[in-house]
Amino acid sequence: MQRKIPQSNLYLREEELRRGIELLYFAYRDFTRDPDKILAESGFGRAHHRVLYFVGRNPATTVSGLLKLLRITKQSLSRVLGQLVEDGYIDQQPGTTDRRQRLLHLTEKGRDFEKQLFASQRERVARAYKTAGPDAVAGFWEVLLNIVDESEREIVLRQIEK
Repeated sequence: MQRKIPQSNLYLREEELRRGIELLYFAYRDFTRDPDKILAESGFGRAHHRVLYFVGRNPATTVSGLLKLLRITKQSLSRVLGQLVEDGYIDQQPGTTDRRQRLLHLTEKGRDFEKQLFASQRERVARAYKTAGPDAVAGFWEVLLNIVDESEREIVLRQIEK
């Protein structure tokens, strides 16, 4: 039998806020564990995973679009993207209207690798959703969205509604 976390109507007290923050840390630790193992075998890290995921979700995105979405430095993205391109996971094509643009696409190798990474997380999240039920999932999404900076919520909503 799965142990349930006690509920409290005093969820804005410091102790309850700390409980939520700790649960986020522990959930993230376990959410990233399986993909981290797969990534390590290829000499990659979480930054590579994020780039693969979001290029896969946004085919033909530009480097500047990816920078805006991930909110990382150009230098960080350049290092990670360079490795993924060099190793054959991502292909860069010139833009159709502006040849200086680089449109990013996963290669077949990149799609296969991203699917493998996603599968380990999909199973964990699906299991958690099934256990918690639809009302809890809707509440979870609402909490996560409200953790996102208010100025970024529309961008996030457009991204997740693809």
